[in-house]
Amino acid sequence: MKKNLIGILVVALIIVGFAGFASLNAGASKSNNVDVPGHMKKDLAMENAQQLFLDGRQIFRFDTFGDEAFWGDTLKLHTAIAGKANGGIGPGVSPGTALAVGLKVDVDALPQPLIENLKKGKVDLNDPATTLALLKLNAVVGINGSFDKTGKLSSVGITCALCHSTVDDSFAPGIGHRLDGWANRDLNVGAVVNLSPDLSSVATLLNTNEPTVRTVLNSWGPGKFDAELFLDGKAFNPQQVTDGVVTGTNVPGATLIPNAYGLAGFNQHTWTGSWGSIPYWNAFVAVLEMHGKGRFFDPRLNNAAKFPIAAANGFGDIRINPDDDLVTSKLPALQFYQLALPSPEPQAGIDFDAGAASRGDELFSGKAMCNNCHSEPLWTEPGWNLHTPSEIGIDSFQADRAPDGVYKTMNLGGIFVRERGVFMKPENKGRFYHDGRFKTLLDVVNHYDKAFGLGLTNPEKNDLVEYLKSLSSP
Repeated sequence: MKKNLIGILVVALIIVGFAGFASLNAGASKSNNVDVPGHMKKDLAMENAQQLFLDGRQIFRFDTFGDEAFWGDTLKLHTAIAGKANGGIGPGVSPGTALAVGLKVDVDALPQPLIENLKKGKVDLNDPATTLALLKLNAVVGINGSFDKTGKLSSVGITCALCHSTVDDSFAPGIGHRLDGWANRDLNVGAVVNLSPDLSSVATLLNTNEPTVRTVLNSWGPGKFDAELFLDGKAFNPQQVTDGVVTGTNVPGATLIPNAYGLAGFNQHTWTGSWGSIPYWNAFVAVLEMHGKGRFFDPRLNNAAKFPIAAANGFGDIRINPDDDLVTSKLPALQFYQLALPSPEPQAGIDFDAGAASRGDELFSGKAMCNNCHSEPLWTEPGWNLHTPSEIGIDSFQADRAPDGVYKTMNLGGIFVRERGVFMKPENKGRFYHDGRFKTLLDVVNHYDKAFGLGLTNPEKNDLVEYLKSLSSP
């Protein structure tokens, strides 16, 4: 009996010991938890993540970083939007015109009575006053309007969402729920900027005249923007070369607006490198492209031979009083939100053929050698994901406009969106590579088949395309 009692006590002690050990381990696994007197334990990391996400989404969608000083005060874009009848100049910009140049409307910002009137056709989409009403509702994706006490549009600013969000067309083409991170391939940035009545400041920056500036802006077309133009002044690629063959001359230097989703886990995030990853590009765009009020530093832009416009204007070291900086403090949350945006998930039978994609999977990591650079499941290289123009068989024009003369290995998650033309006008679907030189994915496959001598058969090429359309980010 005594032995049994001792045995029971030993077992009990072992159980208590293991329970204590498990409790210690549980505490160790939650090292970010803290005891607050009178409160339950808090997981600070989780709370921080949630707050960064919410703050980042708000910044991405609505923060102008104070760029109204440029788009409103300098370019006077708001006067062209309002039109003469509403205190501005010219005919004004109606919702019909806005949708035609690729601007989008957030249906979730519209009150129900307005939605019902839209359904009944009782809203005049040819009246600029309707555009002003949408701006007051903050319903035009990526454009924020400021109104004075009399209700007159007094300025406008732009946000990240202008270029890097679209809508799902759930209400009508160009009107729907927001899709953050989706590049707006319908947006004609050049046409929007060209609405400005005064582009003299841009002409002065580029050492040219306003008619030339407007000609360059009109050359971009939907879904494109030339960020490097304001660094080097090079508006056109004199000779586009693919696989050793000249495929175009004096091609506009604008590149396709990149997606801002599926960016977690790898390094460079722009078409050319090595500019930098998300936080660099956010600072660069916010200060130098959107013309927000913030600090920016990159001494590489002091290279007058490579970046004459940037060097002459001191873009490599933009300084500002910390109290007036509307950009820097927002970069952490903005980066966090962008890294949280997943690529769209393709659906078998709708976006790709499952049987063909299964065969293409074997080709991707085998005969076609795609996985050598587009490493699964990031679909780009972990580490230094950059290559010289000769390695991918194209000209060096755009690469030469970047610091190191190289191109980024494109991450492929969600690429079916472009091939199928999801939530974009039919004429704007497709277009691959930084400048959209390849119309379809099959064109891309044909290019690599020729450049690397892969010897793919036509059925194999088609299977490979179906596999590419099946990819999403991890």
